[in-house]
Order: sequence, then C-alpha cells, then structure tokens
Amino acid sequence: MTVTADLAMVNLDSSDPAAHVDFYHRVLGWKITHREPEYAMISSPDDVAIGFGRVDGFVPPRWPDETSAKRYHLDLYVDDLDVAEKEFVAAGATKPEFQPGDGRWVVLLDPIGQPFCICPRPRG
Repeated sequence: MTVTADLAMVNLDSSDPAAHVDFYHRVLGWKITHREPEYAMISSPDDVAIGFGRVDGFVPPRWPDETSAKRYHLDLYVDDLDVAEKEFVAAGATKPEFQPGDGRWVVLLDPIGQPFCICPRPRG
C-alpha cells in the first residue's frame, strides 16, 4: 500500500449528544469545542477529537449480552481504578454487575448506556 491516512477524529452515534459530551468532558477533562442538539464534540489539548452525533432510535448494546450488537467501546487509562470508578459514577456512569477480567479493569456504562473500560495506567 502506498497511501496511508491520518485519523481526523472519532465520531460516535448517540441518543443524547449533550449528555455524552458533558460526561466525557468531565471524565477526560477535554474542552467542549462544539455543542448543538444534533451534534457535540470534545477536543484534547493536542487536538484529538471525539464527536457525538444524534441518531434517532439509537439503542446502546446490552451488556454483557453477547447477542447484542457491540458498536464500540473506549478504554481509558486511570491512575487509581477505585477512585476513578467513584468519580465516574458520580458523573453519571453506572457499573454493571458483570465484570470480566478478574479486577484488572472495570467496565462502566456511560449515561446513554454505552460500555467503556477504565484500566490501570501502565507504569514505567
């Protein structure tokens, strides 16, 4: 292959872009760079962006239902799993009962029900 591409940004389907952008703004600390009812976006200090676009009838996957369509999930590094879990739940996440991985990471659901994982930040 002679042509390569650069990732411009990630866009995620959402039933509620405002709730999505507010939650990930708080969790990641990124700046909200666009907000309207149909679409919202956050950007990191080094210009990595995540957009959230309204999709009518959007239904998040059912966790941990293996027959449910899984669209995506984010893995986020944190310094302390317990502290991050408490803060993210206070920000609107929920913790499902089923947790894979023997405690090496934690699965949470964002405010619209989309799974994401918090993982210990690698040391060294």
